[in-house]
Amino acid sequence: MSGNSTGIGRDAASEASGEDTADFGYERVRLSEKQARVDDVFRSVARRYDLMNDLMSGGLHRAWKSHLIGMLRPSRTRPYRHLDVAGGTGDIAFRTLEAGGPDTHVTVLDINEAMLRVGAERAGHKYDGRIDFVTGNAETLPLPADTFDSYTIAFGIRNVPRIDAALAEAKRVLKPGGRFLCLEFSRVDLPVLEKIYDAYSFHVIPRIGERVAGDRESYRYLVESIRKFPSPGAFAGMIQAAGFSHVTHRRLSGGIVAIHSGWKIT
Repeated sequence: MSGNSTGIGRDAASEASGEDTADFGYERVRLSEKQARVDDVFRSVARRYDLMNDLMSGGLHRAWKSHLIGMLRPSRTRPYRHLDVAGGTGDIAFRTLEAGGPDTHVTVLDINEAMLRVGAERAGHKYDGRIDFVTGNAETLPLPADTFDSYTIAFGIRNVPRIDAALAEAKRVLKPGGRFLCLEFSRVDLPVLEKIYDAYSFHVIPRIGERVAGDRESYRYLVESIRKFPSPGAFAGMIQAAGFSHVTHRRLSGGIVAIHSGWKIT
């Protein structure tokens, strides 16, 4: 594997063609192929995505997301615009709207239309005028600069082929003073828990995926993608390199996940 913290490099075949490669779980694929393969994964699991999150995490993902919203603290007294990227099913968006005031507006952006359809169906008419669902790529956001008070991405950035491009876009669309928050799986820092977590991840989660979602391979990829994601320190360095200030990260549940934070000062 390349030493590049984004997981982008070259394999022997791609050296000849001059094309970069990226991690797709434990497999190396051409960079141009990764997004399509990720799309196939989420198209397959969209209808069962939220149920699978409950089953895989034992419901802990709800506490992690609540912690994220607690750090976000959307304004309850002034107009507030939030962007949730890779948030197709709406889980983070709905929590943000509930936490914010009546002038809080959330844009949910996802590259996968199947996930967005699930989110729009879940929203119904409850948040009319306060939420919109947009198809778009995190690497090239179809949104104007200096628009949003905050940006979140939960369990999505490890699936982006060019993480550095997504971080640059996050900074571009945030207003000066805006906040970037990323909730992502991380590196377990307790040896005993790490062994239990590995056994559960590689042996139990794919079986749950097969029984509940009818898709073992997609969940095998999702487990592998967690292991290939940069360490918290390396990812914090990428956020700083994108131009964010006051970059921090907070580990939760023994390091199973981490919340990364950065601010756009200028």
